[in-house]
Amino acid sequence: MPVIAVAGMAFEARIVQGHDVQAVFAARADLLERALSAALAQGASGVISFGTAGGLAPDLVPGTLIVADAIEGPSGRLATDAAWSERLGAALAASSLKSSWRRGTLAAVTAPVTTVAEKEVLHRLGGALAVDMESHIAAAMAHAHGLPFAACRAVVDPAWRALPAAATAGLRDDGTTTLLPILAALARAPWQLGAMIRLAGDARAARQALIEARRALGHALGCP
Repeated sequence: MPVIAVAGMAFEARIVQGHDVQAVFAARADLLERALSAALAQGASGVISFGTAGGLAPDLVPGTLIVADAIEGPSGRLATDAAWSERLGAALAASSLKSSWRRGTLAAVTAPVTTVAEKEVLHRLGGALAVDMESHIAAAMAHAHGLPFAACRAVVDPAWRALPAAATAGLRDDGTTTLLPILAALARAPWQLGAMIRLAGDARAARQALIEARRALGHALGCP
């Protein structure tokens, strides 16, 4: 049985898809739930949340990887599988990423967290290291099916940096992206350009971290 990897965006799914790992993705919650339900109906050995996240802890730079101990979200606190998470951490610790990853809690939300103030509140309330919009869905469905769950996420925007409105303009509900809405948003609000350039650099760091993590995790990713 494969591990089901849950992502919000198509590029994250392309990175994680591989031998014994089947990726499902969508940016809209109901579409993601539907895709994950269909995959689980075919059988699975575990579920892992894999992709990017917004930074909450002030010391985490773009590209830092988080191996979650638990997900704190709309469904409450859901623990990850301890043994699987330990194997993921051990694989990262034995790789070139050994100084670029952390263990801790991931926050999960139903709407984008875009301001520094929102990030500060989330970090202060639960001590979460980073936040995403998919991990609570993956965790809840894994628990409901009695399957082990893990999460590995890479920080994009750090805690001290707000997300410009144009950043989400090109994201389609299905998790794919398109450029024209971003350009239109910048045409309406050109002062966002500097923030978008910084975000592009952050996104490159996170993407490279995910690629290197996928390579480093190897068998540990697909063997809960």
